[in-house]
Amino acid sequence: MEKLFSSESVTEGHPDKLCDKIADAILDEYIKQDKFSKVACEVLASGNMIVITGEFFSHGETKVDVEEVARKVIRDIGYEDEKNAIDWRTCKIIPYIKVQSEDIRQGVERETGEIGAGDQGIMFGYAVDETPELMPLSISLAHKIVEKLSEKRKSGEAPFLRPDGKSQVTIEYKDGRPKRVHTVVVSTQHSEDVDMKTLREYVIEEIVKKIIPPELMKPEPNYFVNPTGRFVKGGPLADAGLTGRKTIVDTYGGHARHGGGAFSGKDPTKVDRSANYMARKISKTIVASGIAKRCEVALAYVIGQPEPVHITVETFGTSKVPEDKIAKAIRELFELSVKGIIESLDLRRPIYEKTAAYGHFGREDIDFTWEKVDASHIEILRSLIKKTSGRKKSKI
Repeated sequence: MEKLFSSESVTEGHPDKLCDKIADAILDEYIKQDKFSKVACEVLASGNMIVITGEFFSHGETKVDVEEVARKVIRDIGYEDEKNAIDWRTCKIIPYIKVQSEDIRQGVERETGEIGAGDQGIMFGYAVDETPELMPLSISLAHKIVEKLSEKRKSGEAPFLRPDGKSQVTIEYKDGRPKRVHTVVVSTQHSEDVDMKTLREYVIEEIVKKIIPPELMKPEPNYFVNPTGRFVKGGPLADAGLTGRKTIVDTYGGHARHGGGAFSGKDPTKVDRSANYMARKISKTIVASGIAKRCEVALAYVIGQPEPVHITVETFGTSKVPEDKIAKAIRELFELSVKGIIESLDLRRPIYEKTAAYGHFGREDIDFTWEKVDASHIEILRSLIKKTSGRKKSKI
């Protein structure tokens, strides 16, 4: 059976990702000053204006200049054109910061030393053996294309490129396995003086073909480069941005379920973030062990409570071990309390701005602890195969 599946990604200059990066940069600054800070930062970008709001709580003399942090992010992305996007020097920044509710904080900071979940929710982790990093191929390629766009722009090699952009990759599957790249879409903001032929040829030859392996491009994919034509105005001037609007881009490109809560701007007591990271580590470990080719792990939490109320494992018929046995092993091998997740993944570090663009998962070149699998865990999971195959078969 053959089918098609598409995933998209966006550049760091996309208006929603701009907001995610500002929110996570502010979170990083709070954690630098007080690693126990409680942060739920939301950002809106529209025209030449940024609005920063949310709930914050820190101990001691923590002082974060959110306006300065926001301007640095906008500058580092490369936005300095008020006429066609946003300008880090002239944009208006409106902060509206509130203190975190004491009603919420009393459930998170327990007198026993435990940490209660900062909210209720169901979090999903996923892994599949389609790529070396155990991510779906379509989202992996889509991320790499837009990341390469930004790299070429910032290096000065392609001075006609501008910060806003997005990609979409369609994979043709045969019998459940990737067969080839069927379609590639790239839309990139550009300077006024570049012609579309030059832009199209550069994107295809210097971006797409440098990312996608040749064996996946036979026959040649369909290409759509700036399919609407002109894309000079971009960023928040062309389209307002908000934190948390790109959860499928942040996660698995639509190949797996994802929870209702976004990641960016939230400290790790919010299980929307931390439990998603642990669920990814668990699912990746399961697939890396070889006991399943594809795995989705779900963890559900209750606000104020430290432990998950349920764990669900789905291997889509690819497992060599019963799923209830895998779920039991997960409870024994992994720290699933909120405090346990934070400590075992070392999440009280200022690493979050790095997560805000090009995906939270599959990026093994960055110090994302949830992407690192433990060899001892892999061996224990592999031993389940022997235990299962060694059972006596029923005579019935």
